[in-house]
Amino acid sequence: MANLSVVEKQLSKQLRKTSEEYQLLEPDDRIMVAVSGGKDSYGLLHLLCDLKKRLPFSLSIVAVHLDQKQPDYDGAPLRKHLETMGVSHEIISEDTYSFVVEHVEEGGTYCSLCSRLRRGILYGAAERLQCNKIALGHHRDDALQTFLMNLLYSGKMQSMPPKYTTDDGRFEVIRPLIQCDEAQLAALSEEQMFPILPCNLCGSQDGLKRKKMASLLLQLQEERKDVKSVMMNALANISPTHLFDKDLSRAWGERDPQIPGKGTLGVGRVRISRKDEEGSSKVKRLPLFS
Repeated sequence: MANLSVVEKQLSKQLRKTSEEYQLLEPDDRIMVAVSGGKDSYGLLHLLCDLKKRLPFSLSIVAVHLDQKQPDYDGAPLRKHLETMGVSHEIISEDTYSFVVEHVEEGGTYCSLCSRLRRGILYGAAERLQCNKIALGHHRDDALQTFLMNLLYSGKMQSMPPKYTTDDGRFEVIRPLIQCDEAQLAALSEEQMFPILPCNLCGSQDGLKRKKMASLLLQLQEERKDVKSVMMNALANISPTHLFDKDLSRAWGERDPQIPGKGTLGVGRVRISRKDEEGSSKVKRLPLFS
């Protein structure tokens, strides 16, 4: 990693840490990387290909891009980039643009329908290319925005997991960038001069809920710089006994005895002194009960 920039080293380190922690990469994996033409998927492909060289086991990577027949689409820069990288790749052409525009009512958002159509096409490609895993370029900001959207608009606590198995059991979907910062991915994109392709569907709409959540995160970050890291820690630090979900509570009570409990008192509590309440950010955490 001697020739890498500071931001690329940081992203590479985080991607590897996430992959190890959640066992995203395994020997003989054949991974399909979905490349949209945006900074995040370009970054994912770039970092994964670099990491592949240093892994103690072998795996294969194939990049797949979907040409959705959007107006003024020009995939030549993306194709040239993939050819220059020397990575196995395939470009699929399907006119999902016309279908989405035709079937979404005026004032509605394209994201949901567009996503479902893309997913179906990508799953078909993964099966044809004999891939066992599909890698997506979602990052930390995506995970937190999704969490806030579900919390505030859908009334459920749900985000984007680092990996999951598709409902039909055919593939494992992985998100190696899920703990990476979007701003760093943007910086990497500028450094590497990725040929970004504009989106005339979701990227063309204003006032989307996701944009509102991004704005909310920025406001919170102005008050506390590490708020995104804190929120990500919260997603991995669940206290089942302190939530209202009866099914979760019952499942937690019936868990394997080898899984340690967090106890019923003091979980995640912080003790704040009078000085802290007056403005200091220093807090003293109470030890968790085993």
